[in-house]
Amino acid sequence: MSQVFCVANQKGGVGKTTTAISLASAVARSGRHTLLIDLDSQCNATSGLGLRPTRRHPLADDRPISESVVSAEVKNLDVLPGCPGMSNVEMMAARDPNLLASMTRRFREGVADYDAVLIDSPPSMGPITRAALAWSTEVIMPIQCEYFAMEGLVRMIEVLRRAKEGEGTLASAGIVMTMYDPQLELTRDIDRQIRESDVFGNYVYQTVIPWDVTVSEAPSHGESIFEYAPRSRGARAYAELCMEVLEYV
Repeated sequence: MSQVFCVANQKGGVGKTTTAISLASAVARSGRHTLLIDLDSQCNATSGLGLRPTRRHPLADDRPISESVVSAEVKNLDVLPGCPGMSNVEMMAARDPNLLASMTRRFREGVADYDAVLIDSPPSMGPITRAALAWSTEVIMPIQCEYFAMEGLVRMIEVLRRAKEGEGTLASAGIVMTMYDPQLELTRDIDRQIRESDVFGNYVYQTVIPWDVTVSEAPSHGESIFEYAPRSRGARAYAELCMEVLEYV
């Protein structure tokens, strides 16, 4: 069975897609046959690897997703491109549970031959994100070190609790702090509060992703951080995060 990682946060601008791309690239570089699935209507995980979105999302189409998978420039990494119309699919899924059931079937069939699957979910807790959580074995939650992040985490933890109690395969979750600047007192304060929290503390990865301009620049060149700036602080951090994530798989 494939290990399926859902990268999720209902708040945008926290490094969710960057983390999905970087971790998928890192896992693929470790030798695992990896698939990155773009479920966000912004399609940034697709364009961030130099690929083009599709007109209709393969998971919502009546054909095997293998026909839509494309190879990235990274060895061992395939991508299921995103679709700008995914927001319409989400509205349809909210009204038609049969659509989610057929998407689940196509997902299960399409990922069977992969060692690892990473899902870049929409920045919301809508039906598509909830379905992605149900498909996953692990969820990774990137957060920026700011006070509003903790408020969002409370809601995320509750959603994850319900997902684990449901019929899905979700087994574990982890919080990764992104855009981390240790020189800022606010960053250090939020870091301490989250790690010492009775609610969040057990979920936090040791690795933090530092503020690094090359991490932001890489997607505009259609490359992961490992191709764009392999010796950068961001590349080292995502490599360490990959090892930490896989250690618990």
